[in-house]
Amino acid sequence: MELFWILLFSGVYPLAWGQGVYAPANAQIVHSGAACNVKDDNISERIYTIKEGDTLVLQCIVKGHPRPQVRWTKTAGSASDKFQETSIYNETLRIEGILRVQGGRYYCKADNGVGVAAIKSIRVDVQYLDKPVLTVHQTISDVRGSYYQEKTVFLRCTVNSNPPARFIWKRGNMLIEQSKDNGVDIYEPLYTQGETKVLKLKNLRPKDLADYTCQVSVRNVCNIEDKSVTFRLTNATSPPMIRLSVNDTVVVDPGQDVVLTCEVTAGFPLPTVTWSRYPGPLPLSAQVRGSTLILRAVTAADAGFYNCTAVNNVGNPARKNVNLVVRSMNNLTFQITPDSNKDSETIQMGRDLKLSCHVDATPQDKVNYTWYKNGAPVFNSDSLILLRSDPDMAPGTSSLEIVDMKFRDLATYSCVVNFPGSRVPELRVDVNISQNISPPVLSVPQGGQIVSVREGGNAELVCLVGDGKPRPPILWSRTEKDLLMPSGAPMVETPDGRLRLKNVSRDMMGAYRCQTAPYNGLNIKRREAQVQLNVQYPPILDPVYQDVRSRNSQMVTLRCAVLRSNPPRLTDIRWFRNGDFIRMPMPDLKETPELKFKLEPTNNGTYECRVSNSAGTSTCTFNVSAKPYNAEFYFDTPNPVRILKGNNYSYNLQWTQRDPEATDRIIGYWINVRKNKQNLLSKQIDLKGKEPEKGVLMSHTIADLRIPLSYEVRLAPITTYSTGDYISRIIQYSEPYTYPRPSDHVCGFEDERICGFSQDRTDVFDWTRQNHLTQNPKRSPNTGPDTDRSGTKEGYYMYIETSRPRVQGDKARLLSPLFNVSSVRGPKGSGRVPYCVSFYYHMKGKHIGTLNILLRVRSIASVDSVVWTKSGHQGLDWKKAFFDISPSGPFQIVFEGIRDAGFEGDIAIDDVSITIGKCKQENTVANAVLIGGSHSLLLTNWLTFGLSCFLSLLYR
Repeated sequence: MELFWILLFSGVYPLAWGQGVYAPANAQIVHSGAACNVKDDNISERIYTIKEGDTLVLQCIVKGHPRPQVRWTKTAGSASDKFQETSIYNETLRIEGILRVQGGRYYCKADNGVGVAAIKSIRVDVQYLDKPVLTVHQTISDVRGSYYQEKTVFLRCTVNSNPPARFIWKRGNMLIEQSKDNGVDIYEPLYTQGETKVLKLKNLRPKDLADYTCQVSVRNVCNIEDKSVTFRLTNATSPPMIRLSVNDTVVVDPGQDVVLTCEVTAGFPLPTVTWSRYPGPLPLSAQVRGSTLILRAVTAADAGFYNCTAVNNVGNPARKNVNLVVRSMNNLTFQITPDSNKDSETIQMGRDLKLSCHVDATPQDKVNYTWYKNGAPVFNSDSLILLRSDPDMAPGTSSLEIVDMKFRDLATYSCVVNFPGSRVPELRVDVNISQNISPPVLSVPQGGQIVSVREGGNAELVCLVGDGKPRPPILWSRTEKDLLMPSGAPMVETPDGRLRLKNVSRDMMGAYRCQTAPYNGLNIKRREAQVQLNVQYPPILDPVYQDVRSRNSQMVTLRCAVLRSNPPRLTDIRWFRNGDFIRMPMPDLKETPELKFKLEPTNNGTYECRVSNSAGTSTCTFNVSAKPYNAEFYFDTPNPVRILKGNNYSYNLQWTQRDPEATDRIIGYWINVRKNKQNLLSKQIDLKGKEPEKGVLMSHTIADLRIPLSYEVRLAPITTYSTGDYISRIIQYSEPYTYPRPSDHVCGFEDERICGFSQDRTDVFDWTRQNHLTQNPKRSPNTGPDTDRSGTKEGYYMYIETSRPRVQGDKARLLSPLFNVSSVRGPKGSGRVPYCVSFYYHMKGKHIGTLNILLRVRSIASVDSVVWTKSGHQGLDWKKAFFDISPSGPFQIVFEGIRDAGFEGDIAIDDVSITIGKCKQENTVANAVLIGGSHSLLLTNWLTFGLSCFLSLLYR
């Protein structure tokens, strides 16, 4: 199903000089397409009802000049809701497979920058019905007076739906009614998610052990069928219980296989076991075999909480969790801390010294630290103290304290970390303690405090560590709060103190802080310095380009404003005309560059203002002329086509003039009509002394155009001194239709737009447009017409192609435009208006199927009724059919072709017309079967013969 929403922004459609059409007008809604329901609510808002999964099409047809821009937005349903989706700039909004969360209020806004924008909204209500879920809960209580136990069973049925669902309970095939059974109670609990109904079985009886069905219904809205769920209640019914084959936490090495089994120990019906993971889904390599989960060659990315859930819809689900930890170690660092009690930054004999070792590991508490001195293991003693977890350091840090340091303590100390019994390789770091250890000195090279670079170039910021051992890495960050480094990280580590930046932009400009890292060196007060990055760029000017139009002999002023510049000092300002330097006094470099001159026919051209600083040159460009601005075609000209005698037509061209007062008086227009880039017509349109006005429509009729050819029309304004630029548009002949009123023109399908007809998206295949010249030369000669009804090779018709892959029974439907008849009254004493439908058909071949003509009347739901039908071979020639209809509302005519058993079954139609009034009678024989909307089947040998009816697609 597809739902069309057409917003028709109606307004005045002038056909002659002097009527303004610049701003979009008010809006009204015209419905088209198929919806489950269309109604008005209490605030006169249109509501579309659509089934979830169907296709939603909202079409916004706007009028106004210049052509408005259409913008779509959506809210969830109230004025306080924020916009849910990105705006869409297009006349048609299409949502394939609409979801329930996409319901809400949709807005179409048309704006052309003139007057007040036109806005219309519509509410889309998405209908759905999920499969219900039935759960069973049991309670057992003591009844003291009689010394027995009472069991109560609750059957809870929950469903998500829109509109609210209706619930029906059945025991077996029998409907359960609360008023007829004292042993049951049906109620709706409070504070439940979704819609819920509970069936309570009080003091369970033997007859209560049976099959129970919960059936939910939304009363067939949108053709949504009822859904149900059944549960068998027995004496053995019990909730699930499970146990795991592993502990709550499992620690494994990377590359190891992991098998997790969730054993069901109780529950009837037999519970269903599922596995899930948090965070994220199960790994792609995970294999689930029944209640067992197998993880092959795990990596660090596979770590997380794995959840086993057993469900049989009795009681609450049974759940167990396993925390899978994958061992890993990386980034082993060390620190040397001199005697912190003495606030020392150097190693001194007789004072304490602490060596610390830290590794980023998972799990951190399972890491084993081992210390060595000159290759020999270190054990606790009076002078050497081992700390497994140093409270003064980050968690998971091991330290070795040297008390009252002696010369014998000068040595190489090694920290080795590993996971006992694991295959994860151990890590090691060596620290050489000697009297040469000294605190680092951080400095910026001379001249490096400010680094200047042109935008787009590369830069290097340098902070050097000197006279320090060991040398720690350097950490870089921005000094301004909340600013990130160009890489996007808050801090960047450089081992050599050099920060290299590529393709520098102006947003990188600012101060950068460099500081010594607190690891892989002395754990002392950080050393810091700053480097300023200065990004130079050419001046930023406004305007970059400007089109300047003026009357001749008027003063013109060109201004080129400098918005920003680095360095801010300008070095040069020069003006050029058509590339030639304009000699003039050197302008003040501190003021806005400006050029004034009187416009003459000799000094039209391109003017440039080139502004320079030491980083480069930027340009303001002005196109200065007395040429008039171009005209603007009126994009949605109504009724542009007039059918003339013979095979000719005329076109009513309409346009407005952009800023007509900006230049010299416009005295006329040059118009060229071209075909294949050859001029067929070139002449001047004389305005006869009447000047164009802003927003006022002008028109000119172009005659003697050949049907169905298209033409290029070029138009340019003319002043006393010059001619403006040409604009062009393509005139395409289309067989117009009236919306919403039928008229008197025959649709011969000569135009690609086929008179506003459309293919039904719910059928199996489409009708095809063809003429003799486009026929497949290898097609079967025993079926289908050779030419259209008129017998010309160029004439088109519509037909169904019944060759492969088509099979018997496949249908193709062609829909006419929607005709709105609500505003037309019938003859006196009649509430309905008669219409005459006329067309030609061609049905040649031994496998000809059926051609049905259906009347589709639109109301709350569309109703199709067959009003004409014909089956089987009907001869070699085109035949005419016509009949009367009296629709009760807006209607469409549907041409339905049905394929028979073989490929020689092509059916064709041509020259379709729909006119107001009954078909005019003439003595002739017609052998069609006529089926009235509310009449019984009527077979007649005599039908009325009418004048050929015409179909035109005209805006009313």
